[in-house]
Amino acid sequence: MTPHDDPPAAPSPSPSPSPAQPRNPLHGLTLEAIVNALVAHHGWAALGARVPIRCFTHDPSVSSSLKFLRRTPWAREKVEQLYLDMVGAAEPPRAARPQREGRPERVTEPPRAEEAAPAARSSGLSGLRPVRRP
Repeated sequence: MTPHDDPPAAPSPSPSPSPAQPRNPLHGLTLEAIVNALVAHHGWAALGARVPIRCFTHDPSVSSSLKFLRRTPWAREKVEQLYLDMVGAAEPPRAARPQREGRPERVTEPPRAEEAAPAARSSGLSGLRPVRRP
């Protein structure tokens, strides 16, 4: 090493890994783990009553359920939602957006009788220009 060379740089500390999907309660769970948890909690009969699909009601097994759920999006969504309801992690409904300050809330009044009649006869396309054809 010559006196003009810089010393090797120390490796910078890596930032702490953040979860890839922090708002997805199913992130990191396999479908197999979800099905096993539901079977352990409800049992096959109750699971078949809650989600009426043949792989839960007729000769049920985890492997046949996984095959069906991987090919059938609507059934998988029902099973995932049932799991979320079971663990209490269902997504709460979105709250209405708060009104911005300084903007009055829109209030619509019903049209007056003299204004309602022409609007009823109008096709609703009065603001559009006709198309010119060559």
